[in-house]
Amino acid sequence: MKKAMFVTGGTVGTGLATAERFAKEGYDVFISSRNGERAQEAADAVAQKYGVFAKGYGLDIRDEQAVIDVFKDIDSLDRVVETVVLNAADLGFGTDPAKGMDFFSVPVEEFQRVFETNLVWNFMIVRQAALRMKEQHKGAIVFISSNTAYRAIPNRSAYCASKGGINAMSKAFAIDLGPYGIRSNVVLPGTIKTERWVQMGSKQIVNGSLTPIGDISDFEDIANAAWYLGSDESKNVTGTEIMVDGGMSCQLYPQLLNELKRKAMGI
Repeated sequence: MKKAMFVTGGTVGTGLATAERFAKEGYDVFISSRNGERAQEAADAVAQKYGVFAKGYGLDIRDEQAVIDVFKDIDSLDRVVETVVLNAADLGFGTDPAKGMDFFSVPVEEFQRVFETNLVWNFMIVRQAALRMKEQHKGAIVFISSNTAYRAIPNRSAYCASKGGINAMSKAFAIDLGPYGIRSNVVLPGTIKTERWVQMGSKQIVNGSLTPIGDISDFEDIANAAWYLGSDESKNVTGTEIMVDGGMSCQLYPQLLNELKRKAMGI
């Protein structure tokens, strides 16, 4: 059986970069998206670029049977998923990304949906992957979480809490699945140079001026961390987290605040 990786939300951005990173190393690739056509288009592009086998699947967060069917299809293709990367997420914006989820008015159903996507759906996928990994006594689970699990941002309580839940769930999986040769780890990105971030231009709130290293992440920065945790490069690493945020989370406050304060005081 040929080794393969499975990535959720793999049609653009971090997910696609992660699929390409593994394909570059010779892994066959399976990509999921809520839009099956877009998933297959991304898979075709990866296959053509790297000369590997790739296939896309449409998956809805509420359909466990669909997840089961996808992994049965992968079985039929004589591939073994050695690594699963849980990249897809509900960002917890609510109906207005600019405002997020207001604590006092957000419908409970919207709050619940974030957890259903970021925790319950991920559990469904991990379980199907782990059933196969268990037979091989080898496997790697990589969650793409967020530094907001530790440093909250306004009006995103569901998102921050769900990402904290992912970190805890990964540690639990490391304990439960370790005896079967399965590792579980987390990548915690900060702000990433997404298309939406780029389009904000001068309206960007978070950029390199706030981080110690003077930059924020490209998609490839996250993909490289996922590759490390999802490959034999980290064969004795489990239950841990890698922060990829330019040092944003290690500081008490951005040094830019000192500069702004000095200017305000005329110092």
